[in-house]
Amino acid sequence: MVIGTAVIKDEAGLHLKPAGRFCEEALKYKSTVTFTFGNTTANAKSVLSVLGACVKKGDEIEIVCNGEDEQEALQGLCRVINEGLGDEK
Repeated sequence: MVIGTAVIKDEAGLHLKPAGRFCEEALKYKSTVTFTFGNTTANAKSVLSVLGACVKKGDEIEIVCNGEDEQEALQGLCRVINEGLGDEK
């Protein structure tokens, strides 16, 4: 299991388009991928779960990856968050 943190940079937080991009990246990996924000743990491979976490700009999430490609999954998810999740304005 590997754990990392990332700060959401998108103006509107993890709304539909960035949440979809985040899930798209998580689905590339065989590992289980979740994240925690506040008291909520969300399945990073489910758009509804990601949206339900109500993550806003500036919030820090803790990403947990567990499985055979866990290190690659964590790096990939942190990369897409740092790149802005494709929600350029």
